[in-house]
Amino acid sequence: MKIAIVHDWLVIYAGAEKVLEQILLLYPEADIYSLIDFLPKDQRNFILNKEVHTSFIQQLPFAKKRYRNYLPLMPLAIEQFDLSNYDVIISSCYAVAKGVLTNSDQLHICYCHTPIRYAWDLYHLYLKEQGLDRGLKGRIAKLILHYIRIWDCTAANRVDHFIAISKYIAKRIKNIYGKNSTIIYPPVDVERFGLYTKKENFYLTVARIVPYKKIDLIVDVFSKMPNKKLVVIGDGPDFRKIKSRDRKNIELLGYQPFEVLKNYMQRAKALVFAAEEDFGIVPVEAQACGTPVIAYGRGGALETVIEGKTGIFFKEQTVESLIEAINKFEKEQDRFDCYEMRKNAERFSNDRFKREFRELVEKVSADR
Repeated sequence: MKIAIVHDWLVIYAGAEKVLEQILLLYPEADIYSLIDFLPKDQRNFILNKEVHTSFIQQLPFAKKRYRNYLPLMPLAIEQFDLSNYDVIISSCYAVAKGVLTNSDQLHICYCHTPIRYAWDLYHLYLKEQGLDRGLKGRIAKLILHYIRIWDCTAANRVDHFIAISKYIAKRIKNIYGKNSTIIYPPVDVERFGLYTKKENFYLTVARIVPYKKIDLIVDVFSKMPNKKLVVIGDGPDFRKIKSRDRKNIELLGYQPFEVLKNYMQRAKALVFAAEEDFGIVPVEAQACGTPVIAYGRGGALETVIEGKTGIFFKEQTVESLIEAINKFEKEQDRFDCYEMRKNAERFSNDRFKREFRELVEKVSADR
């Protein structure tokens, strides 16, 4: 089979790119298509240093830094890729990659990380946070996102088989697109996160510092609990805002290389995770280290954390609810078994992902 892999955009090595990496290990001869490719030369190993076919957005002004501003052009751009010579198209999609044009003789499998968040479930939050919930710019933004939603539903009909990253996303695919999907959890490189049983007296949170990650909530909680230490690892547009809330018991480290992150994750008494994520790789990485998780009880965390065995859930994204969960954890922390957490994390390994993904592609191909 001649295979094309379509990815939304290539600018950093993050969760979606880790999925792309494992798919390429399965199909190293596949060609890669992406709206843009601004990966640094020293970060191209995960795509096997392959050439990437890009769209006209690659050549537009300021595309490297402000590519998201070209959202209105992305549906047109993705449809310009000529994939007519391929037997199988695999799209790795959290925005528009699934919208590539195919013909009836081709098989299109979409690994769906999520329907476009800011056009669907985070629509009102996105408008409010960007100051687009009022005025002329707001009306234009609403019109563009309305158009994106219409196109997105049309594009979903071009997919022959959806794969969802979690039950949570499978439900959203069904609700928004009316499509069934197979669940294959994303790959987590649990082998890089060794089990460590000696925990120290601090809490950890790891995330890109953007509004929906709720780092501000976690910082506010520990500001009210000055006898408990919090370490924050991550960078992002809201870093300065979070920094302004800093306290003596809260340490903001910004971006850290992998070995530093792993070291903190291994030693932390617990990871605090307050986002409603589609899946959430970080809680699995923490459990691979034998570190329990205090997580918001919605989204993908419900599928990766086992209440009372590998972590504790809090019910609401409020200061009171999270404080209650932390106090509960402090009373029960001796009951958490590091080895049980490690065993749970191994359910999401790279090898498991590749095996399930290969089996599904072979099955779907044989059924055509």
